[in-house]
Amino acid sequence: MSSVSPLVLALVLGSALLHATWNAMLRSGADRLWSISVMCAISAAAAAPFVLILPAPAAASWPYVGLSTALQIGYCLFLVRAYRDGLLSQVYPIARGAAPLLVAAGAAAFAGERLSGHAILGLTLVSCGIMTLGLGRDRPDIRSTAAAVLSGAFIAGYMVTDGVGVRLSGHPTSYVVWMSLVQGAPMPFVYLIARRRFPNVQLDRELAKSVAGGVISLVAYGIVVWAMSTTDMAKVSGLRETSILFATIIGALFLKEPMTLTRGVCAVVISTGAILLAG
Repeated sequence: MSSVSPLVLALVLGSALLHATWNAMLRSGADRLWSISVMCAISAAAAAPFVLILPAPAAASWPYVGLSTALQIGYCLFLVRAYRDGLLSQVYPIARGAAPLLVAAGAAAFAGERLSGHAILGLTLVSCGIMTLGLGRDRPDIRSTAAAVLSGAFIAGYMVTDGVGVRLSGHPTSYVVWMSLVQGAPMPFVYLIARRRFPNVQLDRELAKSVAGGVISLVAYGIVVWAMSTTDMAKVSGLRETSILFATIIGALFLKEPMTLTRGVCAVVISTGAILLAG
């Protein structure tokens, strides 16, 4: 596929900001499993009306919708576990840092994608910079780190799955809508299995954050899936992981997490890698 167009670049960077925002909302929640269950349900509800007006994705893409659903539910569970004890600026870099290299490997294996030399360098810089941010002296405990790494593996899995599925769908928007609906609808039942009750919904600040987070996450990942229908998966993944820059800033400004020199240097490394990757 061709290099990243200015439109795709702008949209994916916007998606990165949105993704960091809903993760900050999740991290600040009192009950993160409840928050992510409500977010997913809201995403499904927001997508549902479009099912009635858009053509169905091609039959060949449906197995990918199903596999993506399973992988994203796994991602949600491990992300919640990682945020139980880890900070946004600790967990997010590890979870997101593992993904671009794994996406590149998966895209090469399953979609026949090949990256240029400078794109490989950019991908390496993005991944190394993000991983370094999460491995300093204030890194999370071993269990949070393990959960974050597993979250990154699930991220890579569902991005490659959706990258292939959306190309087979014949209609990227329909694929996004159905994927969001099928993935989001089961999450209240996942909560039921884990807590032996359905999420208790009250009109309060936590609900407002979760509703906003659900809409934001739908838009953010919808942009990414659409971008993967026109651009190499690894490039989209690398650009999306610049969300760590936004997460670091949001963590410092709104969650009162420390901004260190190491994190600032890594931000420059990530930005440089993203520029190379998008070329």
